Amino acid sequence: MLRPFYSLPSTLDGIKQAIERKKQQPVNRKLLVDVLNEQYEKVASTDEVKKNIELLLSQNTFTVCTAHQPNLFTGPLYFVYKVLHAIKLASYLKEQLPQYNFVPVYYMGSEDADFAELNHTYVDGKKIEWNKEQKGAVGRMLVDKTLVQLIDELEGQLYAEQYGKEVVDLLRRCYSNGKDIQTATFELVNELYGQFGLVVLIPDHPLLKQEMINVFEEDLFNSKPFEIVRKTSERLQESYEPQAYPREINLFYLKDDIRERIELQDEQYVVVNADLKFSDEELRSELKQHPERFSPNVILRGLFQETILPNLAFIGGGGEIAYWLQLKDLFEHYHVVFPVLVLRNSFLVVEEKWNEKIRKLDLTVSDLFLSENELMKMIVTKNSENKVSLNGNFERAEEFFEQIRTQAEAIDKSLSQYVSSIKARSIKDLEELEKKMLRAEKRKFEEHQRQIQKIKAALFPNNGLQERVENFSWFYAKWGRSFITELLNNSFALEQEFCILMEK
Repeated sequence: MLRPFYSLPSTLDGIKQAIERKKQQPVNRKLLVDVLNEQYEKVASTDEVKKNIELLLSQNTFTVCTAHQPNLFTGPLYFVYKVLHAIKLASYLKEQLPQYNFVPVYYMGSEDADFAELNHTYVDGKKIEWNKEQKGAVGRMLVDKTLVQLIDELEGQLYAEQYGKEVVDLLRRCYSNGKDIQTATFELVNELYGQFGLVVLIPDHPLLKQEMINVFEEDLFNSKPFEIVRKTSERLQESYEPQAYPREINLFYLKDDIRERIELQDEQYVVVNADLKFSDEELRSELKQHPERFSPNVILRGLFQETILPNLAFIGGGGEIAYWLQLKDLFEHYHVVFPVLVLRNSFLVVEEKWNEKIRKLDLTVSDLFLSENELMKMIVTKNSENKVSLNGNFERAEEFFEQIRTQAEAIDKSLSQYVSSIKARSIKDLEELEKKMLRAEKRKFEEHQRQIQKIKAALFPNNGLQERVENFSWFYAKWGRSFITELLNNSFALEQEFCILMEK
């Protein structure tokens, strides 16, 4: 059903095929390395990172990439899982294909302007939110005293834990007053993962965007990407709902505190929500002189990434992978290799205090994925002195009504339907009786229910996955760098499985 919309399977064989294809695609490796060295000039990079950057000059070196916006303090846990997955997959590929080198890359989506999505995180259930008076790309926003105050707030929350001071000091070093968010995020990610050789790339750079000028021109003046992705989306829609919607122009204008869409209106190119207009000739000149002022949206972002990187695999969440399915024809048009798509790892981290409560309820962590109602039914069924299920009686009732129906039908066939109606009403009444019996018995287990609600609220905040809400800092405060190491040790490479990690 979806096979025509991706290029290669997420298997070792798929990676091998991607290598052969990527060998045929020109990548400006020297430019990439020059930009990376420039970006790392002010950062204390590890020997592992320096080695990996140098390796990128070699035609035998390829990258494994994940991408994410610069969320506040990295945002939800799945950011951590994505990065570690890239590191693990690169290591696995080196073991399997030692004749090549594989470099894990975090590609920062620092040009994202959806501040409301990126300005908050949750630490042990408590929302931490940055309120500011800045506009434009979030990566270019500056750390101010209101953000520093959030770290002060975290200090009170985390200092009691063994490594609380360590993680708070780490955040203070990275998010110092006056530094821009993309630099702060760069430094934080480098501190957390530099030991594993992770290379951080900020693509918001004029030399990197210079590599995309031809594509940007076709987008601005011919709407070529729009035409291609629209046709792909129409075909995809026959079996799957598209996640992204191409525009006739898929570029934002990015300057100072502006990141706004570009639209063609009355033969002029207008920057929406800004007092900026360009003629055709003026916009062409602007693009050639200042390519950094043009920022790709979701339709062109992946193409940009795969143009400037010698990349084989892209690691993303379900939503990310879904919109990549709309882009394969676009890649083929521009002769850029479409990467192997790998669904990111997922974890549930269970502290011992919650595991102990789960054991006392005679449940397993896996049981917690059930609804509260299903869990209560399990507990009542296991522990109740009274039988609350009527399953056996339903079967006997079915047999009883079948006998009555046969007997009545022998007398008058028209009575068969009448008996079936009586049966349906009776079974419905029995089902309602069973529900009332279960509700009555549940009232005897109110403390169990309170415990389940408490556990579920901690492990599945807002009735969702922990990884979509909680920030890494709480777990780092408890376990230090061993938290990162344990996640990496338990990360999968190409397997698609959910991992439950329990404290011992």
